[in-house]
Amino acid sequence: MTTSGAAAVDAYIAPFPPEVGERLTGLRRVILEHLPGGEETVRYGMPAVMVGGRYGLHFAGWKKHVALYPVPVMDEPLESRVAPYRTGKDTVRFLHSQDLPYDLVAEVCDRLAR
Repeated sequence: MTTSGAAAVDAYIAPFPPEVGERLTGLRRVILEHLPGGEETVRYGMPAVMVGGRYGLHFAGWKKHVALYPVPVMDEPLESRVAPYRTGKDTVRFLHSQDLPYDLVAEVCDRLAR
């Protein structure tokens, strides 16, 4: 199911504990800043920023982490920076016990925007 707009993303984030909500809000801000013209929606039960009506980037919150989906293999040297956070083919996960590397998220978005 797809639900469009910022209100849908707000509704997704609202039930999370404040510290997780802050991380999700930070991801959202960076993704929107670095995927120009991105449109917010909720797809597959998680927030996404779609670009030009096509694939964009999904993000989600979990008990122990937040994650980005799908993140394809990046060109070097960016992939070497992303690799420690990969947990699956196209999943990049950031544990709550660690600082969230917003600069890395920005670089991933910049690469996806090309």
